[in-house]
Amino acid sequence: MATIGTLERVTAASLSKILLAAQEAPAAAPNIAIIDVRDDDYIGGHIKGSRNVPSRTLDYMLPTLVRQLQDKDTVVFHCALSQQRGPSAALRYIRERERLLGAAAAAANKSANPTTAAPSSSLDATGSSAGETSNAAADGTAVTAAAATESGIQPVVKEQKVLVLDRGFVGWQEEFGTDERLTEGYRKELWEDGYWG
Repeated sequence: MATIGTLERVTAASLSKILLAAQEAPAAAPNIAIIDVRDDDYIGGHIKGSRNVPSRTLDYMLPTLVRQLQDKDTVVFHCALSQQRGPSAALRYIRERERLLGAAAAAANKSANPTTAAPSSSLDATGSSAGETSNAAADGTAVTAAAATESGIQPVVKEQKVLVLDRGFVGWQEEFGTDERLTEGYRKELWEDGYWG
């Protein structure tokens, strides 16, 4: 079972390479989602393409997130510093995914998110990790847990890597805040004196 201490992290540099590769070759774009769980501190910019789901809304948004993100290979969570809200959201997401998608999700999560802690993820430019496998049905189509349950067949749950952005948006903006290819809505003046969240 995953714990906050065993969640895998991804560095800003690694994530930026994936996002830039996706911009250069949209046809080979990685299947990645970035979830920003900052609340009232969601000001001064955000990672381009990320989705803000404030941590205070996470409890009732989790089932929706699991459904909306079930086809993603990688989901990256972060908050301002990725010390509490980001890792907690990632762990809650993993557990909700297992609850909703059942034993197949637990096996896929265990395979994609090993219980040994790693300092940062080794994702390639497509957002995939080494040794990743595909969980498609025999005819090549994905079967959702809900559809499988209704039809009486065993669901095929796609393996999904759940990561936490190391150092959160504070670390991200220090490296990529002014890079408009990677950051939207950046307001440098809000970050000049540091983060006081």
